[in-house]
Amino acid sequence: MLGLPPHVTACLFDLDGVLTQTALVHNAAWKETFDAFLRVWSQERGVPFVPFDSGADYHRFVDGRQRADGVRTFLASRGITLPEGSPGDPGTAETVNGIGNRKNVLVLERIAAGAVQVYPGSVAYLEAARAAGLRRAVVSASANCRDVLRAARIEDMLEVRVDGVVARELGLPGKPMPDTFLEGARRLGVDPAACVVFEDALAGVAAGRAGNFGYVVGVDRVGQADELKAHGADIVVKDLAELLDTPTG
Repeated sequence: MLGLPPHVTACLFDLDGVLTQTALVHNAAWKETFDAFLRVWSQERGVPFVPFDSGADYHRFVDGRQRADGVRTFLASRGITLPEGSPGDPGTAETVNGIGNRKNVLVLERIAAGAVQVYPGSVAYLEAARAAGLRRAVVSASANCRDVLRAARIEDMLEVRVDGVVARELGLPGKPMPDTFLEGARRLGVDPAACVVFEDALAGVAAGRAGNFGYVVGVDRVGQADELKAHGADIVVKDLAELLDTPTG
């Protein structure tokens, strides 16, 4: 049903870029944060300033990852290593956690300003999945997942939430490892082989494939269909509404 194989009984949705348009909010916040850091870093060392690329850098190193993982992975791509610090570091701290917290402040400001928008096709799909009796969970690297769901008014459409807060509490590694998706399936009480993963991030698609889930749907919002398939997507759509018109596989 709903464009999915007949053995699928549960849906595991990523948040940013799949259900809500907050990926744009995160991308802008990362660019502002990294560019400010890189500008000072380059000036202090007398090297050229190379800004954060909202296309290649974001999708390759940051998108879909837990906040600290994104900071660490991107800085490593520039040959930069910083102290980890602690989760409570202020945004002024030159640590992995400090940079991540600086970015989070910007995201929260944008959420408070009403920057959260849903994809209408995704809301329609959620409603259809609920009506069809499919189980539903959101699995996000974001620690702001609950706030975003509430701002988007879709929290009650999802039975389970596994986000950055839950991952930290349980010590779960983030995407591209499959652990958060596996936790979502566990909380729904559904075997991973009976679950479909919906992801727009390359790291998230890789996580869905690594967890041996029954089906992986890549959601191509930025023109990376080939990369999503290469990372393990069984099918790629531009919007979930396309699946509503797709015969059952």
